[in-house]
Parts: sequence; structure tokens; C-alpha cells
Amino acid sequence: MRITVAGLGVSGISAARALAGLGAVVTVVDGGDSGTHRERAAQLAEEGISVRLGDAETLPEGTGLVVTSPGWKPDSPLFAAAAEAGVDVVGDVEIAWQLRGENAAPWLAITGTNGKTTTTQMLASILRAAGLRTAAVGNIGTPIIDVVLGEETYDVLAVELSSYQLHWAPSLRAHSAAVLNLAPDHLDWHGSMKAYAADKGRIYEGNTVACVYNVADPATEDLVREADVEEGCRAIGFTLGTPGPSQLGVVDGILVDRAFVANRQKNAQELAEVADVAASSRGTTPGAPGPAPHNIANALAAAALARAFGVEPKAVRDGLRAFRPDAHRIAHVADVDEVAYVDDSKATNTHAAEASLASYEPIVWIAGGLAKGASFDELVQRSAKRLRGVVLIGAERHLIAEALARHAPEVPVVDVDRTDTGAMSAAVREAAGLAKPGDTVLLAPACASMDMFTNYNKRGEAFAEAVRELAAERA
Repeated sequence: MRITVAGLGVSGISAARALAGLGAVVTVVDGGDSGTHRERAAQLAEEGISVRLGDAETLPEGTGLVVTSPGWKPDSPLFAAAAEAGVDVVGDVEIAWQLRGENAAPWLAITGTNGKTTTTQMLASILRAAGLRTAAVGNIGTPIIDVVLGEETYDVLAVELSSYQLHWAPSLRAHSAAVLNLAPDHLDWHGSMKAYAADKGRIYEGNTVACVYNVADPATEDLVREADVEEGCRAIGFTLGTPGPSQLGVVDGILVDRAFVANRQKNAQELAEVADVAASSRGTTPGAPGPAPHNIANALAAAALARAFGVEPKAVRDGLRAFRPDAHRIAHVADVDEVAYVDDSKATNTHAAEASLASYEPIVWIAGGLAKGASFDELVQRSAKRLRGVVLIGAERHLIAEALARHAPEVPVVDVDRTDTGAMSAAVREAAGLAKPGDTVLLAPACASMDMFTNYNKRGEAFAEAVRELAAERA
């Protein structure tokens, strides 16, 4: 078969190599033509894979299937040409699903607007604590095609899936799956909130054991109701409150299970303490606060999926204790003059920023970047009472400034009108000037980073470096 792969990124290269290795005639197309693009194209050419740079709109002649990288929009001209030619378009996750072997590891799948990576990594840690061979894959780590076709065998996979990936994966059928939350995000890609939610909901299709939803977010339960699942598949809720039957929740600082126990109407199983999440979610930095509420919710979702797979309670506790999150997720950087400085650069949308802001009070908030079509009114309304002040950075900071003027006019706002390498240092110093002892300076931008930084990691690193410089000066 002649297959066209759209995109010369990590997932595109992985798909191209895998398909060529199976005998397909592969052409990779990408609109870029930089030095990096040419270097990658040369490497693939040595493997017999054609690459066409600078033209991402024309469908190569004879194409029988298009495999797209996740970020390509559904209305891309290439896909319009494919539809006109009667050619299917699928994603790398769909290819991985179709290429699984007969005795392939089941997938425990996770999606949501926020918390996907942390929850997937928590789940993998729990599964490892249970003695299972597993890996955290999908939207993180090793490309899932490489895992499926690799020589290493697994008992079960913890799979993070974005809305983009789910859009292009029509035949995916997980063992169990969770939608952590739903809030407006990537609407410029999906076109509407309804379409975004529908793509998230695809993760429940064909589930065999459990559909895990967020009790505090009814939209996630609605997606369960709409899903076509296997007979006997159960709806399992998670809540920060006391759980009802078929739910996991919190009672007196204990994570408990009332879903995967005998006589769940009357019984509950202790899984772990909230402190076990605290040890994992914010590290061991002296003075670091306890777990953010959304990280407790993440832990409950991970526990629900693990329990659906038959994992014993002790492994849930041990896995949560062993887990350490990636950088730039509610990371306590330092205390300077009795003010805590916290890096949550990963808060790239309003929903994530609201969860972060809800974890502290009072706050000097550093925010701004690329808004991705988001509105900030609800975020500001809900968080205004926590704000000591705000420092704004980035290309679309004016949108946050306008929301603050409407809903929190009494909150001091500093506009950092620069994008050079010293911009973050300037923002941290402005925040320090607004903060009082006992406050938290919180980088939770509510926006993407690419206007000023390569990615959110670089933004977080710049913040941490600026805080360390400030601490050194005032020591």
C-alpha cells in the first residue's frame, strides 16, 4: 500500500518507519523546510522513505491511506484532498491499535483537559508496584507504535490520549478508560466545545470493564451515558468527597474504594492516605505545601483504573508513594523573604490555571502567553478573591488584563511589555514587589508558551532561574 504520513515530528517519523518496515511505500509530507526538517528527511531517505517538504496540501499520487500526526487540523487541505479521493485518514494511535499482536497488552486509557500526564504516570507507578510489566505511553514518552511493535512485552499499558489522537482513532477499544475533566481548550482545532467533548468521549467506546468519570464534572458522566460499551462495563466515579457506591473518594484523609469491593452498598476499602499523594505530588522541598486538590483527584482516577484491572490496595498505596511528577507541575521552587514561589508552567489553559490558583491564598499571579481562543472571565471571577496582584506577560496578555478590569478592578496589575530573554526575570521581580510575607507567587499562565518560549518546560525553567537569582541577591 502507498501510505502518506502527515507531519515530520516524533509521531510522524515513528509511524513512517513502522509502516515502511511492514512493507508499505511511505511518503512523508510536511509544510516546513528548515534545517531540522531537511536533516530528518535525509535520515528517512537513507531508510527508503520519501519526504516532501514545503508542500503539506497536495495528496501524493496513488495514496491509499493517510496517517496524520495529532496536531494536524481536520480541515487541512491535505485531508480535504484525501476525502475527495475516497482515502481514509487515521492517526498514529489508530495504527498502533490495529497493529497489536494477538496477545497484546490491554490498554488503560486516560484523557481530559488537564491532569492526563500526571494521572497516567501515577497509574503506571501503581501498576509497577503491583509487579506488572507496564509503560506510560501515548501522548507521553515513547511513541505508542514503537511500543506496540517493539520486542519488549507488557502485561498492561497506561495510555495517555489527547483529543487530537482520539479524533483520529475510530477503532480504539480500551479495557477501561477515564475522562478526568472537561473545559474549553483547543477550540480553534475542534471548532466547538461540543466537538471537543465528543472527541474526548471516544475513549469510552467499547470499554469492557470500567468507564471512570469525575463526579464533580457532570459532563464526564454524560459521556459515559452516551458511550457504546461492552455488556457488564461499569460506570465508576471519583470524588474528593465521601464516595457513594461504585465510587472512589476521600474519608477523613483516606482514599477509599466503594467500587471494587464486596457489598459496596455497605463496605469500603482503604487504599492510601492523602499524605501518600502529598509525598508524590509536590516533592519534599522544605516548606512545600500539601497536595493540590486536583492531584488528589488524579490519584483517585489512577487508582480506579488500577482497581478495574485487579490491582490490590497495597499496590495503590505503594505506587502513589513512589510516584514523582514531571517538572513544572505545581513545583515549589523556593521561599524568598517568606514568600513561596511556585512553578506551574504546565497550566497552559484556564481550567488548569484555576485548579492551580485554588491551591493557594493569597497569590501574586504571573500569567499570559498564547490564549488559544480562550476567554478568561470565568477564571478571573472565580479566583479574584485569592489575588494579591497580577503580573502579565506574553502576546495575548491583554485578554487577561481586560477580564481583570471587568471582574477584579481592585487587584493591582503589572504589564511586562517585553519578550526578550530577561522578560521572566522582570516578571518575577515585579511579583516580588507586590507580594507580602505569607503570599505565594504562582506561575500559572493559563496560556500556551510558544510566543516567548520553545515550550512550557523552557518557560518554567526561566521562572525557576529567575527565582534562584532573586534568592541569591536577597540571601
